[in-house]
Parts: sequence; structure tokens; C-alpha cells
Amino acid sequence: MENGSIRYQKIDLTFSVKPYVHPPRSRPKLTPPTDPGTGKAWASCPTNTTEDVDAAVQSSHKAFQSYKLLNPRARAKLLLKWNDLITDSRHDLATILVYETGKPLNEAYGEMDYALGFTWWFAGEAERIQGTVSVPAAPNRRVITIKQPIGVAVALVPWNFPVAMVLRKAGAALAAGCTLIVKPSPETPLSCLALAHLAAQAGFPPGVFNVLTTDLANTPSLSETLCKHALVKKVTFTGSTAVGKIVARHCAEGLKKVTLELGGNCPFLVFDDADLQQALDALMLLKWRHAGQACITANRVYVQSGVIAKFTQMLADATKKLKLGHGSENGTTMGPVTTPRGISKAMTQVSDAVDLGARVVLGGEPIRDLPGYFFSPTILTDMKPNMLLSREETFAPVCALYSFSTEAEAVRAANDTSMGLASYFFTKDVDRTWRLLENLEAGMVGMNTGNSSAAESPFGGIKESGYGKESGKDVAVAEYLVTKTGTLTVAGHY
Repeated sequence: MENGSIRYQKIDLTFSVKPYVHPPRSRPKLTPPTDPGTGKAWASCPTNTTEDVDAAVQSSHKAFQSYKLLNPRARAKLLLKWNDLITDSRHDLATILVYETGKPLNEAYGEMDYALGFTWWFAGEAERIQGTVSVPAAPNRRVITIKQPIGVAVALVPWNFPVAMVLRKAGAALAAGCTLIVKPSPETPLSCLALAHLAAQAGFPPGVFNVLTTDLANTPSLSETLCKHALVKKVTFTGSTAVGKIVARHCAEGLKKVTLELGGNCPFLVFDDADLQQALDALMLLKWRHAGQACITANRVYVQSGVIAKFTQMLADATKKLKLGHGSENGTTMGPVTTPRGISKAMTQVSDAVDLGARVVLGGEPIRDLPGYFFSPTILTDMKPNMLLSREETFAPVCALYSFSTEAEAVRAANDTSMGLASYFFTKDVDRTWRLLENLEAGMVGMNTGNSSAAESPFGGIKESGYGKESGKDVAVAEYLVTKTGTLTVAGHY
């Protein structure tokens, strides 16, 4: 790492880096990221402010003038080289993820493998960008379309999957021929800086991949300045719906192209005829991964009345086997939440549900005898639509179970939300499968699976879960392209 050091011990890591911007700028103030598993600062990185935005954008704009001319094969080779270097650094990056996010080491390895799918995939997408030629109704004419990179792009990245989110956005942008400025979350800046270091080693020219780290206090103003800069032509944001609306307003002033991947509140439906073990295995991964801190996690679990008692017991028995601890400890299967705000929100939602009649099957409170930000895996039943857990996205290890009788009732409940990111269902009825695919209001639907995200499939929601697509064939790269139309009159046609 550039100007950095890591000591691989159980808890104690030290890390100090400079900002990854070309040309480099020196920021005297340093931000100390906190290890969620201990609640202690373990590193430091620069606190950039609005004063640093213009230099970063100018750097990326200058780099864009030459990078956009690089042919697709050359861009693909750079992405593949970057992919190889990230693969070689898989253990180092996974270790950083453990201390940044709190997730167990095995989950960090899982994020790395998932993330590497994007660099590999978008290397191929670089050479699949194509225009069209068509014959219009007017005589002696041809209509030609070409695809060109839109310009400098900005990626505002969350803390829950910091490597995967950077590579999903950067892979598409760099494949398209855009340059990119990443503003990582204040909680997880070091993994992004490490990726920038590897991008430079891979051969990406200075300014093609810039990073602006900052602290929580400066995040709103720095992000707004990036969004409103005249030379920024594209913004991609992953985060809450509330903040996504603010980003959209900022970008509306300059009519910038925007991709928003926002909140989930995702339903998970289990029918009487489902393979309950299959549904349980999927829910255990989907719900408890990263302590429930994923936009596509199962937020509301609807189980048909004939099997809810059995399924609840199965879920409780499996959940009791989870081992909580620091992500670096052997055997840990669930780590802490990443910020203390996650504990506060979970306590508020659980208390509200209990006050309104929910029953606590398991957990329900913070874990006091562990350092860091730990909340016990919690299962609630007898849930009702008027509870906060029913109406808000939950970024914590809290699983809410609802009973339903009919398919129509389940669909109404699942769609009773302003969000529409992902939905999941488990059934062996093929007719019901088709009906649910068409009737569930979500951008992504998992059918007898809880894993619907991959580099090859378009990722994105509907309703207040945002717009635009990340990953998938054609659609993700298209977010970073403009289509130019040429009309040619052909003289002497025969």
C-alpha cells in the first residue's frame, strides 16, 4: 500500500495513507476510521473538503480527453490486469474489510469473490459496445448511431459492501471509457484507496480513477459539490432513499445522468408447498449476512399459516447456532453492525413492534459483554403492517415474521411499501411462480433463491428504490454512454 502498513494481528491494525488524487494534494486533517468490532480507531486517512473537489474533477476531466480515445481492447486489458492484481491481493483486501465493516473474514472473502466478478465481466463488456445502422422511411437515407463515453463520472459509495460497490460502478464506467471519482463512505475509505493503488499498478493513467476520502461531517457538502460541478456528467449513488432524493435534486440542476440504487424493505415469501429447508438456507444467508446490513436483505418474511409455526422453530434453531464475535476471530459467523446508529435504529424498531403486539422469539437487545457494536440476532413474530419494521428498511440483524393465508394476501402485503428493490419467494407451484414474477413490484425477483445478484444480471429497483441498472449485459455500461445519431443522404443510390 502507498505510505501504509498493516500488522496482521487479531484486533490491532494500523494504516495511514495519502489521498489518491492526481495531482496529489496534502490534507493536514486526518479521519480515524473505527473498527466496529472494538469501537476503537485503527487507521487514519485524509479528510478532503469542498476545497479539494475542483482539483479532483479537473484531473479526471484532463485524463478523460485521452482515456476516451483508448480503444475497447486496451480498456479491457487494463480491467483484466486490475482484476488479476485484486485477485492477488484478495487476502489483504478481505482483512481490511473485516476491520472497516465488521463482517467475518469468510464473508469478506465472499465479498471479494463477488466483487471480482464485476472486473472480469466488464472487461468483456468493453468490447461489446456497439452502435447501429438502419434504413429509415425517407428515401436515399441511412441512420447511424454511435455510443460514446459521457465524461467524468462520480460514484458515491456505501459502507456495507465497499469493494463490491466500487468495482461494480468502476467496472462499468472504465469499460465505457469514462473517468471516475469515487467518494467512499467515511466508515470504509481504506479498501477504496487500496483499489486505487492497484488500479495505478494495473496501468490506468493518472486521473482515470481518483478517490476523495472525507469524514461524516464533510460528506454532505463534498458530495453536493461533486454533483453540481459543471464537468461532472454522470453520478451513481448507492444508499438510502432519503439521501438518494437529495442526490437527485443536486444533479437535476445540471440535468446530469444519474443512477440510484436505494433502499430495499424487501419481502420474502414462503408458501405451504415450499421446500422449507431450501427456504431456510436461503433466509439464513440473506438475513444474517453482514448482520442484516444489505439493501437486498429480507426485511419482511411472510410465511403461509400452515407452516409458519414449523418454519419459525426451524429459523430459531438455526439462528441459535450463530457465533458472534470480531470478524478476525476463528469461527465467527456474525460480526457487529458497522455503526452505533445501527444499534439505535434496531432498538427503536424492536421496541415499537413489541409495544404494538409482536412477540420476541429470540434476541431483541444489544450485546453488552462484547466490545464494539453488537446486536443479538433477533426474531419477531405476530408482526403487523403498522409497525416500524413493516414500513422502514432495517439495517440490523432483526428478522420479522408475518403470517398469511392466501397468495393474493401475500402479494398485497409484499407490495405495500414505497420501495421496490428485490422480492423473494419459495414455492413448487409453477403457475404461482409465473404469477408472482409478474405481480411482485420489485426490480429483482428471487424465485426459490435468495441470491439474485451477479455481474451477469441487471441490478436495480423500481418505485422509491431508484432507477438505472448496475451490472448485466449492455444496460450497466449504457448508464455511462451517450448515443449520437448521424443521418446520411446517399446520392446515386442503386
